Amino acid sequence: MDAFSYLSVLLSIILGLAITQVLQGYRGLLLSRSRVTLYAPTMIWSALLLVFAAQLWWASFGLASHKEWDFATFAVILLQTVLLYMMSAIVLPDVPIDGHVDLRVHYYREVAPFFTTSLLMLSASITKDWMLNGRLPQPENLAFHGFFAALATLAIVSRKTRVHLVIAWAMVVFSIVYVSTLFAHLGQS
Repeated sequence: MDAFSYLSVLLSIILGLAITQVLQGYRGLLLSRSRVTLYAPTMIWSALLLVFAAQLWWASFGLASHKEWDFATFAVILLQTVLLYMMSAIVLPDVPIDGHVDLRVHYYREVAPFFTTSLLMLSASITKDWMLNGRLPQPENLAFHGFFAALATLAIVSRKTRVHLVIAWAMVVFSIVYVSTLFAHLGQS
């Protein structure tokens, strides 16, 4: 087994757990649907996290060609994956056995931790590229990171419903463009 295959096992487990968190959240909401008030930004971000997890897993294939591994580089990659898991863990609430679940209330209670974690994840992503390649990500990739960071910062400081809805939909559009442009073929990163 080569080094990447060995290291990718742990990353894959964490990504699988992130996906599981979101899917279990959907299950809880579905089973409690008569007691749930949906909120569009929450649902959009939960779906985006599934896309982000799949994209991170897909892009990690590009790491297979990396031969010189050290713990610091692996730790940054691991950190990025863990931060994505943490976002997935807080995007949807735990659904209690009884009582009402309001996704809007949950969203605004968790907005600062969620988007702060996203900023940390973006920082880990940029650091990862620096440690792997000795340079910042490609300009298009760096532009996505900057756009996401700007939206996350706006989300932290604003509590306006319309702003959060626009941020969520903007990330949907930009994520589709980002993934289809930079990661359409296996092996790109």
